[in-house]
Amino acid sequence: MNQLSYPLGWFLLCISLIGCSPKATFRILDKPITWNTEREQLSLDYLKERHGLNQTTATIKPQMVVVHWTAIPNIEVTFDVFNPITLGGRADLTGASNLNVSSQFLIDRDGTIFRLLPETTFARHVIGLNYLAIGIENIGSDNMPLTKKQLEANEKLIRYLKRNYAIDYVIGHHEYQRFQKTDLWKETDPNYRTVKSDPGDAFMNRLRKNLTDLNLKPLPPL
Repeated sequence: MNQLSYPLGWFLLCISLIGCSPKATFRILDKPITWNTEREQLSLDYLKERHGLNQTTATIKPQMVVVHWTAIPNIEVTFDVFNPITLGGRADLTGASNLNVSSQFLIDRDGTIFRLLPETTFARHVIGLNYLAIGIENIGSDNMPLTKKQLEANEKLIRYLKRNYAIDYVIGHHEYQRFQKTDLWKETDPNYRTVKSDPGDAFMNRLRKNLTDLNLKPLPPL
């Protein structure tokens, strides 16, 4: 596995985990998925073909956080789904690209935060907005609602991201189509859409209420 270049701050964060006190309330554990020349090239192709962007590196300038749930019940299986470079068994998605889906972060049921990719590395997780969006996946589903500890972990992680990047929006995956008529939307195929329910209005309403002091921008009207 080729290793990505992590900024110095991330190494310091990882080092700090070794000697952190029992009172520490926010930690990120690095659990990188495979990133090599093939995945980067597929990401560059996606940026060009789906978002209309010609880039020399598969990076993003984060302006948005998109919150998801996995519809997979545990970390291990979820990691095994995201780790491969190419996508299998998803006819609704492979027609657009063979690049596998992934996200920058993954949060377990107990609130443990894993970083799968550096924040500014491209990940395929939301149609039309990948090029500026950091994805946070949460272990959960319709039948396994996200936990209080996951709510707290999402809040802490988003506050960390807001301190480091120009984050304007925090949205649920189910809300992504509200951006179709905005200048942020970049999807070359007007028919490429999927209907999502994650993580639901109840969770996002609680999360955004907890983040009121960040003065995030409101969602575009329906």
